[in-house]
Amino acid sequence: MKKRIHLLVVVCALSATGIVVGQGRIMDMVANKVITKYQTASCEQLWQQKGQPKSPEEEKAVNFLRNDAQARTAFINMVAAPIANKMFECGMIP
Repeated sequence: MKKRIHLLVVVCALSATGIVVGQGRIMDMVANKVITKYQTASCEQLWQQKGQPKSPEEEKAVNFLRNDAQARTAFINMVAAPIANKMFECGMIP
């Protein structure tokens, strides 16, 4: 009986780890997409996109990050430097 409980605990732990790793991969893909967007866009394109509404996909990602502080911190740590550099180059921040 104890072996079954231990096995169940191990399976649950591995499943949870797999879910977290999967979410991490998705977040990495989204972060890379955002970074690529900023790196490949011209300053003019960024200025034009600044006031436009977000796509449903972007809204979903933003809502996820608003509700998950740990994911938000990890995401911002990945994208902050490339975005800030591009915005500085384009005169969007002083």
